[in-house]
Amino acid sequence: MRITGGKYGSRKVVCPKGEIRPAMDRMRESVFSILGDLTGQSFLDLFSGSGVIGIEAASRGAAPVVCVEGDGKKKAVLSQNLSMVETEKTLIISSAEKYLKTCGRAFDLIFLDPPFPYKKKEQLLEMIDTYAVLKPEGRMLIHYPAEDRLPERTEGLLRDRLKKYGRSLVAFYRPDTGASL
Repeated sequence: MRITGGKYGSRKVVCPKGEIRPAMDRMRESVFSILGDLTGQSFLDLFSGSGVIGIEAASRGAAPVVCVEGDGKKKAVLSQNLSMVETEKTLIISSAEKYLKTCGRAFDLIFLDPPFPYKKKEQLLEMIDTYAVLKPEGRMLIHYPAEDRLPERTEGLLRDRLKKYGRSLVAFYRPDTGASL
């Protein structure tokens, strides 16, 4: 896999062994084109896998970048991949749920790429709101299979964009302030 753009564009990322579904180049390039310049924005990459999403964010100026991965066997490869990032970055080996409950901070951007069979996607959206992990002006994105259904609105989040990439979707959410789009 390669980084699709920004400061680290064209650099290679190693894919760790085990269960992993790397985000497609086309999807990553499109999503980060939509997000634009991320200079100075904090970024949380949940279900990091190889770390490619966090590195793409750092490549476009995001800092700090926090990558959370539940599979400790991926730590060595993740650390190797993240070593190219020159700005502030943190790798945390923890379940997404535990991290959301205990992180105690809010991010400008959050990207979730849970395994497609993962059944608690909607609960993750609720946890992001419950534990105030997304800043009031922030954006939260989730990559998931097209056959899954996620709500347009949760108690605290409102979907304002949905993009299709092959057999998968990326939903863009923002805090629901009650104001019209």
